[in-house]
Amino acid sequence: MKSATSLLLGAALATVFFLLYTSVCRDLGPGQPRSPSSLSPPRWAQEQGTAVASKVVNAERGTRRPTKQEVERAAPREEKQTNEAAARGGGDGDGAAEQHQQNQQKIVMPTSQQQQDTSSGHQDDLGELLRRAATADRTVLMTAINEAWAAPGSFLDLFLESFRHGEGTAQLVRHLLVVAMDGGAFQRCRAVHPFCYWFRVDGMDFGAEQTYMKGDYLEMMWRRNRLQQTILELGYTFLFTDVDILWFRSPFPHISPDAQVVMSSDFFVGDPDSPGNYPNGGLLYVRATASSVRFYQHWQASRARFPGKHEQFVFDRIVKEGVPPHVGARVRFLDTARFGGFCQHGDDLGRVVTMHANCCVGLRNKLFDLRNVLDDWKAYRARVAAGDTARLSWRVPGRCIH
Repeated sequence: MKSATSLLLGAALATVFFLLYTSVCRDLGPGQPRSPSSLSPPRWAQEQGTAVASKVVNAERGTRRPTKQEVERAAPREEKQTNEAAARGGGDGDGAAEQHQQNQQKIVMPTSQQQQDTSSGHQDDLGELLRRAATADRTVLMTAINEAWAAPGSFLDLFLESFRHGEGTAQLVRHLLVVAMDGGAFQRCRAVHPFCYWFRVDGMDFGAEQTYMKGDYLEMMWRRNRLQQTILELGYTFLFTDVDILWFRSPFPHISPDAQVVMSSDFFVGDPDSPGNYPNGGLLYVRATASSVRFYQHWQASRARFPGKHEQFVFDRIVKEGVPPHVGARVRFLDTARFGGFCQHGDDLGRVVTMHANCCVGLRNKLFDLRNVLDDWKAYRARVAAGDTARLSWRVPGRCIH
């Protein structure tokens, strides 16, 4: 009995001494850090960097945890705008839900990462870009590119160069919004131009050369058409130009101030009001009015009646049918003598406004002839500057132009 009591008393004393020893060591010694897991921020913070992680660590140490509202305010602006752009482009509900779930894993972006994204690929708000690019009367020029058309030495460079060599066109490029259809085109645009908008479409890659009526070509054309409608709905008049069009003079003196929908032609029959013209959406002026928005709604809705057809085909059909009276928009066409292309063009360089590489297949063929066209234009400008008024026209035939 005495032996058992002694053992119990010894055990109790040992426990007391151990507890006293560890307490003294913790107070007097350097101490051991808490386990990494106890300081580790949640997964969404780990993915976003040290700025958010430090907030979570402080919260673990007794300071307050960031509120839900603070987290939402810190979310990268471009994530929200991408969702809105995708919604306007007509993405399905499942795709939007999946994108929303992915975005929840990227809730917060530290300031240093935002700055990095600004220089390497930050997405600005469409409305803000339009405000900065527009003229005083809320008119913007716009074009659309993918990676294949934006590569160095390709169409984007040639397109921008034509503005520098045109008559009174240098200032027009200050009002140009470039719509990038993929990430590669967006990065390239940011390197050469201030107003770039990445029009992202979930589940589609428009980066490769889009062969006419093949692959994603149809969807790319219809999505671009819907973006044009959005710009009208935001209250901006636009003049859309394909990037394989060279600009030599301002088109606005040749577009009526009361024009609503004006499209270029592959072949012009002589009457700008005739539905017998052959439309080409590569050059398209639309004034921001209620009737023009209704025209786009009618245009988009008519797609279902012509499955598998591109937007230009549907445009031609609804114009030949007659624009419904309740729409109220008047459609006109541009004369190819001024707004020419490889299909049909004028020969007087003293009148030409634009030249389009239409009626031609293949990027290399288009580029070859467009470079010759630009060289011809430069030669014409040099001769005019030297006082030589002799008539000069294009070098034909080429690989496309004839």
